[in-house]
Amino acid sequence: MAIVIVGAGIGGLTTALSLHRAGFRDIAVYERAAALRPLGVGINLLPHAVREINELGLGERVERLGATPGTLAYYNRKGQQIWSEPRGLDAGYRWPQLSVHRGRFQMELLAVVRERLGADAVRTGHRLVGVRDGVARFETAAGEVSVAADLIVGADGIHSALRRHHRPGEGAPLWNGLTLWRGTARAPGFLDGRTMIMAGDAEQKLVAYPIGAGLINVVAERRGPGFAGPNADWNRAVDPAPVVSLFADWRFPWLDVPELLAAADEILEYPMVDRDPIDVWTHGNTTLLGDAAHPMYPNGSNGASQAILDARTLAFHLATAPTVRQALGAYEADRRPATTALVLSNRRQGPEQVMVLAHDRAPDGFEHIHDVIPPEELTEIATGYKKTAGFLPAELNERASLTPTAFSGVLP
Repeated sequence: MAIVIVGAGIGGLTTALSLHRAGFRDIAVYERAAALRPLGVGINLLPHAVREINELGLGERVERLGATPGTLAYYNRKGQQIWSEPRGLDAGYRWPQLSVHRGRFQMELLAVVRERLGADAVRTGHRLVGVRDGVARFETAAGEVSVAADLIVGADGIHSALRRHHRPGEGAPLWNGLTLWRGTARAPGFLDGRTMIMAGDAEQKLVAYPIGAGLINVVAERRGPGFAGPNADWNRAVDPAPVVSLFADWRFPWLDVPELLAAADEILEYPMVDRDPIDVWTHGNTTLLGDAAHPMYPNGSNGASQAILDARTLAFHLATAPTVRQALGAYEADRRPATTALVLSNRRQGPEQVMVLAHDRAPDGFEHIHDVIPPEELTEIATGYKKTAGFLPAELNERASLTPTAFSGVLP
């Protein structure tokens, strides 16, 4: 069975590894970039994704790349704590949460794909230009290349060429008016050194967490005119000074925010965008995965994790269903409703709505958060998001594995 994966990001590479683990061997990944480089900044891999990474035999390799946060805490603009909860192993999961540099993680996945599937498993410099009758057409520097496949998986991100092929009138991603500035800074740790913090409200926010020894990932957000639009360059470095000035008075007893932002090696500017959920991912022998299928706002730190879950679920059904059509139907039935709910939840701020509520109800601060938001409401928000995203501790710990125990599906 010949499988073509379009896109060598986290979703595409994890799909290749998941299919290989499930017994498939004729797998090729086609990437439009001429060369893959460790771009980006920090991301979080939540326990449901780390479980899948472990089942692929990559747990120790990936854990060495970053940090394992033990706490997530939310604050208002004054640095007053709104909510705090344990994360990863400290929260009772059988797997940790991992905070890693996206580029380093991608390069590690790339190395493992080449180790397991062969040096030529990932083919760069191939831009998808069309799909018809099971044949993917790619533009390359040497001319157009046609590749026949039994399955074509679009894992080519928010600007997916495969998605556009089936939905030519969809247009650009939808911008919500927020601009994000992301960077990594060599800086001392804060609080206990293992805490991921989010501070602010719906108009302005800061996220910071360690991704290695002495290395802090930082994300600043601001709503308003004059910032990046939806067509901005997604890896554009900007002058940090204006960003630092937006947070000039954000100095908490445990963190000097402008100092942290100023320490970043560079600041990259991004628009906060997503797309409306769609009612079908699969057309014939093609399907979508990751950001190509369900791009979402980063609230809740779930984008990369959901792509990994997509990859493992797709491979499981291909290995256990009798036909490709049935496998793709089962994959979409498992993943599309779940990710649709998550996209919509993230538009409502996801778990970060506790910061919005705190600001709306007490814009000048509070003496105690329970005077503003009852503890039951805080718990309900946190628990509800975990349920929507698929990582309630007890349910995740007890869920059956996505590694097929018998390869009875569509293997040749």
